[in-house]
Formats: sequence, C-alpha cells, structure tokens
Amino acid sequence: MQKALREALGIQPFFDLLADWQQFYLNVFGGHYDFSDIVIPEKKSGFDRLIIVAPGMTPQVLFNKCSGLFKTWKYTNKDLDEVIISDRTPAKGAYAIWLRDRIEADEEMKNISANQIKQQQIITCTLEERILYELKYFKETNQHLDVQKITLCAGSRNQSGVVPNVRWYGSKMFVGWYNPDDQDDLLRARAAVI
Repeated sequence: MQKALREALGIQPFFDLLADWQQFYLNVFGGHYDFSDIVIPEKKSGFDRLIIVAPGMTPQVLFNKCSGLFKTWKYTNKDLDEVIISDRTPAKGAYAIWLRDRIEADEEMKNISANQIKQQQIITCTLEERILYELKYFKETNQHLDVQKITLCAGSRNQSGVVPNVRWYGSKMFVGWYNPDDQDDLLRARAAVI
C-alpha cells in the first residue's frame, strides 16, 4: 500500500534518494530526520544531484563537521553564521535543490560574476549547500569537489557584500571570498534548481 501511495503521489522516483539522505544525516550528524513531506523541485535535464538541507544545517555547523573529517580553512576568524547571509536556509524546515552532479563547478558559469548572476536572476547554490555537497561527496567517495576550479557561492554574501567560495587546495577545503564583480575562468557558480 505504501508503494502504491508513493507512486500515486509521484514520490517513488526519489524514495531511495530520500532514504539515502536520512541515512547520511544519521551517520554524519547523529540526527533522525523525516523527509517524507519535503517538496522536491521538478528535475531538469542535467541536474542529477539532489541536495537536502536539514534544519540546523548552518554554514558554521557544516564547516565544523568538515573540520572534524579533513583539514579546513576559512577567510574569517568569526563564526560563519554571524557573517553569511544566504538566499535559502532551513530555518523554516528542510528543503531540497538539484545541482549538476560534477566534481568541478559548472563550466557554463565561468567568467560570470556574482553581480551578473543576480542581474540575470540565475539561481545558484549557497555556501551551506556547497559545503553540504562536499560532506556528502566525501562520505560517498573519500574524495573532494573543486580540486581544479572554485565554486562561487553566489547564493550567499557576507555582511559587506562579498561572496564566499569553496575549493579544495593542497590538502584543505578552503572557504574564501571574492568581490561580487570578480569573474574568472576558474571561478564558477553552481546553478541550482529550486
């Protein structure tokens, strides 16, 4: 009966993904989450990586979890939760987005600044979503994202308007920043479907 209900509601194609995320949160954060009511955005071609952001997953919480698993560095001595403002947060409950399932940030987004992204109304990942993707990918593969390029987290800013970025450099995950007009071939946002 549950299977028939899931199929009737259109949940069946994502049931395994939801169960996988529940197990991830249990294993990594020790939390029990029920994602059965979560709204999954309509999937677009090429966007095959589901990211589920659970309540309590703030930039600093996620950064701290990474720090317990591998070396990290961030551009500020302050708590990231005090300085980062993101387009989306799980403050009102868990949410889901789709990203392209790639190690490196989107080729399609090279040489586009955060200000251009905002002007063109392109939806991109936040700092929280990018760090969460790092954690999930590391747990799946024992490898890291952005080993050659840099993800511009254009869905987030700090209080003075600069844009966080994440990359793997040497033997550390770096959380740095760029000015909102900066653009470069290596600096690329990750488009998101919300």
